[in-house]
Amino acid sequence: MKKSILFLLLTSSMLFTTAQSKDDKAVADAAGFLVKALESGIRADLESIASDQLSYGHSNGLIENKAAFVEAIASGKSDFVKIDISNQTIAVSGKTAIVRHRLDGVTNNNGTPGEIHLNILLVFRVEKGNWKLYARQAARVM
Repeated sequence: MKKSILFLLLTSSMLFTTAQSKDDKAVADAAGFLVKALESGIRADLESIASDQLSYGHSNGLIENKAAFVEAIASGKSDFVKIDISNQTIAVSGKTAIVRHRLDGVTNNNGTPGEIHLNILLVFRVEKGNWKLYARQAARVM
């Protein structure tokens, strides 16, 4: 009897761990898709990853909604030439996830080359079965 209970407990914890890693992977995939969309500037990709209620905060205090965010990237006003992500952590709770990472990038905003070094906080939530970017806030690395 004790062995049966122990087996059930171990099996249950393995199932929970598997489910958790599946969610973590799905969120990591969504965060990776966001990075690729930022680099490519493809309007359809930007629109597909962003929630209609998106709040996109920049390190300078500017806050954009979905339409402004998509337009800035797709038009090239904000142009990410290359993005490197490091130190990423993911915390999933139900249909909401928090992603933190460091973003080091090469930019070409309005034709002016530059570099950025930011700490990023992303909030994703499940909408119609897909993880969507709901909020983003950047802070300059000090």
